[in-house]
Amino acid sequence: MNEPDESLDSQQLRVLKTLLSERSVTRTAVRLNLSQPAVSASLRRLRAVFGDELLVRSGNAMVPTARLLELEGALRDVLDGMDRLLADTQPFDPASTQSTFTVGCPDYLSTVFMAGVARVMRTQAPCARLQVHPLGPDFDFEQALAQGDMDVVIGNWPRPPDGLHLAPLLDDQIVCLMCRDHALARAPLSQADYLAAPHVVPMPFSSTHRGVIDHHLASLRLARNARITIPFFSMAPHMLPGTDLVFTISRHFANHYARLLPLAVVDCPVDYPPMRFYQLWHPRTHHAAAQRWLRQALSGVALQMGVAPAEPQPRR
Repeated sequence: MNEPDESLDSQQLRVLKTLLSERSVTRTAVRLNLSQPAVSASLRRLRAVFGDELLVRSGNAMVPTARLLELEGALRDVLDGMDRLLADTQPFDPASTQSTFTVGCPDYLSTVFMAGVARVMRTQAPCARLQVHPLGPDFDFEQALAQGDMDVVIGNWPRPPDGLHLAPLLDDQIVCLMCRDHALARAPLSQADYLAAPHVVPMPFSSTHRGVIDHHLASLRLARNARITIPFFSMAPHMLPGTDLVFTISRHFANHYARLLPLAVVDCPVDYPPMRFYQLWHPRTHHAAAQRWLRQALSGVALQMGVAPAEPQPRR
């Protein structure tokens, strides 16, 4: 790589890093707002420069070669350094930025909260792109933040992971959502009736962090009667009409669906602590102007919802 015509520019390096993450020319093109031929041309150029295939076809996916895996750390260091240089020398203008912001978010928060974020993005940063990534037990969000594949993760685990910056985002009361004609919707709900009722229970979105509902019940040595387990929170409201099922969720989520479906929002007899959401980000983006704007935009949406947290100071 000593010849002048074998030099690489930052765009080609970003293509390589994204290919390593996405393992797909098509997804890389979408993520970087490039055409597929442009990504393919960059990959051909990269193969010529490094004298290696870098990514090879395996079934319907592309897998990295041993050489690319060796380059991964250096590639990340180079791009991180370039990002820090640009952050220090170029002012950030949300009105003109073409950045892609990636936010990891549980689907029960995205229903209302991320709709507000989308409105802010279209108003303040119309040229930017927003990618909302679901959280699941097989997704390593800490690694995604460390590698720059994600800007912010929104969570509400009782014990947030260490090593990341944290700032409270919003607090919300936990309530019960059920069919409007449910027998338990007609009178104050007792704890015994609540625990005995058949519940819709979502799968945990992290294999290492227990959900706040089951975590609190376990601390009280109680358990709910889980009858239906679902992969997405947004499925639950549609299962409630005409059934005796109960769904425990945050009030802003419950109120949203009670306006759309024949459902009732009932106070929960278990004294759950507020459902506290926070945003997490990696130290590598702590001072980046674009990511600071994104975090401020997320906090602004929470304030507009009227459920801002009681402790606004971020963890250092």
